[in-house]
Amino acid sequence: MNQTEAFHKQAHKITELNNVLEALLSDRSLCDSEVTCELFFRYVNAVKHHLNHTESGVFAQLLANSDEQTCKAVGRFIDGSHEIKRIFSSYTKKWCNQHELKISNYQEFYEDTVDVFNLVLRRLQDETENLYPLIQASQSKSDPIRSFQVA
Repeated sequence: MNQTEAFHKQAHKITELNNVLEALLSDRSLCDSEVTCELFFRYVNAVKHHLNHTESGVFAQLLANSDEQTCKAVGRFIDGSHEIKRIFSSYTKKWCNQHELKISNYQEFYEDTVDVFNLVLRRLQDETENLYPLIQASQSKSDPIRSFQVA
């Protein structure tokens, strides 16, 4: 599986978890269930893994072998990654305790959650529309036969 396919697979998994969790978390009585918490922390880990993997696996390669326009685009993605990580970290510190949700104000929690979910979905869409084509262009420039592999 090449790098773009692996990232598409990760994005699909995150989107699926996002959609299921948004439905579950819209009902306050389900927020404290073991299944909801397990899915929630699976989502948190998947997002963190995706952001870290994108940074470590893509950005350096693109910056090293690209033109100025691509480097600027990658720079924007790097800045966006840092901002999303900051927001995501703040969100999890506020609403999570170990592997449990700590919801003191449900309405605030749900609004924050929807905001974070939408932020992540916009990022995944931006990657699909803008980052993956850069990866594919870089791959075809450096070696039309070889494709980056993801472990």
